[in-house]
Amino acid sequence: MREFNNGIRTAMRATILGLIMFVGCGQELPFQKPPTHVDRGMSEQPKFKPQSENDFFADKASMREPVAGTISYDELRDNSVYYAGKDSSGNDVAKAPIATNMLVLTRGQERYNIYCSPCHGRIGDGQGIVVSRGYIPPPSYHSDRSREVPDGHIFDVISNGIRNMPSYGSQIPVSDRWNIVLYVRALQRSQNANINDVPEEMRQNIK
Repeated sequence: MREFNNGIRTAMRATILGLIMFVGCGQELPFQKPPTHVDRGMSEQPKFKPQSENDFFADKASMREPVAGTISYDELRDNSVYYAGKDSSGNDVAKAPIATNMLVLTRGQERYNIYCSPCHGRIGDGQGIVVSRGYIPPPSYHSDRSREVPDGHIFDVISNGIRNMPSYGSQIPVSDRWNIVLYVRALQRSQNANINDVPEEMRQNIK
């Protein structure tokens, strides 16, 4: 009798486990049929995907323009120089809108080493570690062209990417992008310095 009861319990456990697996997986191998749900819950939601059609509006578009006067909930970004690196005419600003100091350069170096040096190298020569493994090398920061581009251009490239370089706008905050810009300028000075860049009281110690 005891063995019979144990057999019943084992069969019941197996049946319950099978039902749980069936409901949990929701599909039959090899996943060629639509999911099967005992309780659909949130698995099917009435919604419109980006750029899908919506007959409710005259233009048939589900994506709508913001209401006139709408302001972002996080912050008002009406300063195009700071947030976009552009002047009122849409041109790249020549100089960064923040002051250069050791705090800015230290933070810029830290962020640069994390996000930029794998491709651009620690000294900005375009020979980062991924380049040694076959990645297309980026241009050196120490070419005449790179030294002459405005600060706003470097900021824009960090924000939006260019050619093989992806955008880092979603990963690096605006303030850190400017910190990196100024650190890049410091790197350029370090590799292209002349005696006039050295304080007069220290020049006599340079051989």
